[in-house]
Amino acid sequence: MYSKVTDSVYYIGTDDKTIDLFESQYVVPNGVSYNSYLIMDEKVAVMDTVDPRAEEAWFANLEEALGGRKPDYLVISHLEPDHAGNIQKAAEKYPDMKLVSNAKVFAFLPQFFDLDLTDRCVTVKEGDTLSLGSHTLAFVMAPMVHWPEVMVEYETSEKILFSADGFGKFGALDTEEEWADEARRYFINIVGKYGAQVQALLKKAAGLDIAAICPLHGPVLKENLGYYIGLYDTWSSYRPEEPGIVIASASIHGNTMKAAKEMAEILKSKTDIPVKVYDLARDDMALVIAEAYRYDRLVLAAASYDGGVFLCMEDFLTHLKYKAFQNRKVGLIENGTWAPSAGRVMKGYLEEMKNLQVCETMVTIRSSMKPENRETMEQLADELLAQ
Repeated sequence: MYSKVTDSVYYIGTDDKTIDLFESQYVVPNGVSYNSYLIMDEKVAVMDTVDPRAEEAWFANLEEALGGRKPDYLVISHLEPDHAGNIQKAAEKYPDMKLVSNAKVFAFLPQFFDLDLTDRCVTVKEGDTLSLGSHTLAFVMAPMVHWPEVMVEYETSEKILFSADGFGKFGALDTEEEWADEARRYFINIVGKYGAQVQALLKKAAGLDIAAICPLHGPVLKENLGYYIGLYDTWSSYRPEEPGIVIASASIHGNTMKAAKEMAEILKSKTDIPVKVYDLARDDMALVIAEAYRYDRLVLAAASYDGGVFLCMEDFLTHLKYKAFQNRKVGLIENGTWAPSAGRVMKGYLEEMKNLQVCETMVTIRSSMKPENRETMEQLADELLAQ
């Protein structure tokens, strides 16, 4: 079933509640939406397709919304398969339909599909427009947000920004949940490395009068757009959203986790800002990464392992490095029975990241906590909370 965004713009996407891992790595307990849109005018434009998993439902929505008409154009914003998975089948179903996109898309397209593009491509570049009648699409290139071929489209008459993966979130559309939490987890883990490119796109968008944002995942945004744009500006500039402390623990037998929880209690006795403890061996890694970006302070608590650091901590630090983690204060707690090595390894990872203030005090635990460890934790807490 389709729905109306406006009288002339229809939503024809689908929800997927059967998927377990988005991109084979991110848990999506509430599923995900694959968004596609249809602009009905003198000319009819389909705005992206959907994942092959949703092929049948998408074609049914498209046919119903078309009401017997045929699409004149398929606009391709992004070639990732969750959005482009039905390009070939749509092109075969509607042989007179033109494909509209940029040169990079058409260069990559044969890598995904065996499709004869002869006389079917309308190649656009930055600033080009396409008239559909009373609606006009203006094309804005958005390279590396988060693939090199990405572009977005601005419909000038109804002031709609078709934002590709920008402003998307995890979760099916019928899920009632706070937008920011799953949008943050989506953005940081998928687009987070490309903050500079997102900032460049936001500067372009600042010159547009936007009444609605139609992303390729998540709900259409029509109200309080400054809130969503403001969060994107914060996330893409690597600024913390708010004061708070994440304690990420990598514990083998439980003693390091006990220390992490003790550290949390000490901090809570000294401050009213949020203090959250996560178990890297069990909690959703993508959530912990997003939370580390949300707050301005991070404590890493890890056991030593094979002369290095327990592997789930190494995985966490690798993810932070790939996603350009920066502009935070960080404290360290290490544990080791005979040769503590976790602190050294964690410091090494942090030195590869930008603008991190690593606390001078490091807590070293020998197997299990002792009274002297609490004294050092008090010192670390004071250092973390110092302005």
